[in-house]
Amino acid sequence: MDLIKKDFLFQDIRKLRGIGSQLSKYLKKRKIEKIKDIILNLPYSETDRSKISNLNELEIGKIQTIKVNVKRLNFPRIRNLPNRIICRDDTGEIDIVYFNSREGYLRKIFPLGKWIIVSGKVNFFKKKYQITNPDYVTTIDNQEYVLKNIPKYNLTKGINEKKYRSISEQVTQNLPNIDDWLSENFIKENKLLNWNETIKKLHNTDESRNLKSESFRRLVFDEICANFLTLSKNRKRIKKTKKVKKFNNTYAEKVLLNLPFNLTFDQKKVLNEINSDLKNSDRMFRILQGDVGSGKTIVSLLSIANVIEAGYQCALMGPTEILSRQHYEQAKQIFKNMNINVEFLSGKTDSKIRKKILDNLIKGKTKLLIGTHALFQKKIIFKNLGYVVIDEQHKFGVKQRSELASKGGKNCDVLLMSATPIPRTMMMSIYGDMDISKITNKPSNRKKIITLSKPEKKINELWPFIEKQIKEDNQIFWVCPLIKESKFLDYSSAKKRYDMIKKKFSNKVGLIHGSLEKGEKEDVLKSFLNKKIHILVSTTVIEVGIDFPNASLIIIENANKFGLAQLHQLRGRVGRGSKQGTCVLLFKESLSQNAIKRLKILKNSNDGFYIADEDLKLRGFGDLTGYQQSGMKIFRFADPVLHNDLFKLAEEFIFSINNDVDINKYNFLLKLFDKADIINIGEV
Repeated sequence: MDLIKKDFLFQDIRKLRGIGSQLSKYLKKRKIEKIKDIILNLPYSETDRSKISNLNELEIGKIQTIKVNVKRLNFPRIRNLPNRIICRDDTGEIDIVYFNSREGYLRKIFPLGKWIIVSGKVNFFKKKYQITNPDYVTTIDNQEYVLKNIPKYNLTKGINEKKYRSISEQVTQNLPNIDDWLSENFIKENKLLNWNETIKKLHNTDESRNLKSESFRRLVFDEICANFLTLSKNRKRIKKTKKVKKFNNTYAEKVLLNLPFNLTFDQKKVLNEINSDLKNSDRMFRILQGDVGSGKTIVSLLSIANVIEAGYQCALMGPTEILSRQHYEQAKQIFKNMNINVEFLSGKTDSKIRKKILDNLIKGKTKLLIGTHALFQKKIIFKNLGYVVIDEQHKFGVKQRSELASKGGKNCDVLLMSATPIPRTMMMSIYGDMDISKITNKPSNRKKIITLSKPEKKINELWPFIEKQIKEDNQIFWVCPLIKESKFLDYSSAKKRYDMIKKKFSNKVGLIHGSLEKGEKEDVLKSFLNKKIHILVSTTVIEVGIDFPNASLIIIENANKFGLAQLHQLRGRVGRGSKQGTCVLLFKESLSQNAIKRLKILKNSNDGFYIADEDLKLRGFGDLTGYQQSGMKIFRFADPVLHNDLFKLAEEFIFSINNDVDINKYNFLLKLFDKADIINIGEV
């Protein structure tokens, strides 16, 4: 393949004819920065310009194409008046109107006495048809360029259809002849198309809107393969040789003897998987998935005890100070009789204490450091870091995770933890470079959360129940979808609800929402944790796995507007102590059949993994609330429900090429979907 042609698609869009600095700014607003972004920006519809209409057949407000004769050109010398070209056919007359157009240009495209093709939106002004600034004006011998269904793209201000079409065609008509990474037999057997044919069809037919067409399925398959191939390459880099960690479970067994409960079957199974990895000569890069309240933290602390026994330091990181401090308090409690030095570090740590912690770390006195992203800073140097545990891992970026793991060098094992259940269909797509452990059952002392639904008009029935909860020294979450009132969306406002509840319960009410600074949020959550607040009115910022053992009731307004997975995460904020947890779902009366199904699934199940699967089936991947925010919406074209067979096919394909000596032939594919420069999570 010619190198210049091969690299053509990855050059800046300004390399194309007709794109200057201003137009490139407009295109970049649509995330079109490289030439390849143009071929991935598929048309969403078509504009029908295929039929020539007589002037007596025109419809006002509609885009139509006409064949007319130029009769007169009117260029007024009075400023701000438009230029007019009077045209006719055998059935009538029309004005073609231009504002701020050069006279010489108009004389050129509207030659007097000549027949021309004009296409644009028809208006009616002063009892006469007119087309203002038509989209197309061309000669009769070039009419085929206009007389067709023309692809319609999502564009931004400053770019019209005609201009963008010329840019798109400049690319699609000059595609380099790419050597396909799929064999002809594979393409034929699986009813796909070759790459070049795929791109041309997607831009010149209606196949881009048919999500099951051969060309669209080929694009989807390529996108999935690019994702899987990236994860596969990452996995190979991560699984480097390290020193074997030697321990006899002595420390972990001491911890277990002092626990007031027994581990569940799943907790024991997962701990064995982690221990096996720690003792292995390959680096561990494992994700521990566990539903809310399933006991992931105690499993991680037991594995930390084993690594400390093996002679290494450990780091445990959480996304917020309050969650990290909860881990710190728990760790101090379970290691209190074991002479294990546990330290806590955050951005708020006093400078003198911080200096002492850093000194203890580099000397190896601190065995376990717990904290927030402050652990990433360059000044934080461990003597012998051998294990990193990252909680709520999706809140951290790939680069951050890699930076922390690199502090331990090649002997550092990594465990990520997540309380966000992922549908089975998505496992390979998100965690394909990791080994996966799952805790599906919860400790036996946890009571099943009672889930009720109630129409919002009966909200007054809740006040006696809330009063009873407060008298019993319980705390309540009240969740609303928006911060302010919106006249466009029928959501309740957290601020409005806070004001209303405060009138009923005076100074026992707090408010937290996404517009607060990080420090302000944590201050409010601390007040709630310390029982200074009885009712916390909130937007969905309380989703993260903080443990509020005294919270027994959560009320979620407009529950039908949330995704199932998100509702389940919110519900998991209560019932984490010994008290019975209750979740009340408030809804408007006009519920869709889909919304009714979702609420029914939630009321009948406390299993987050089952709920995530059902959510995917009901809503489709593109509409899964919470996934985009969590960094999990990783596909632009692929839908795990609609294209389930392609996910399976891609998995088989990647497995079959895993030992492919010529891995470079897939570099074009990786660059096409912006995977080539992704930072390797586990590479150090």
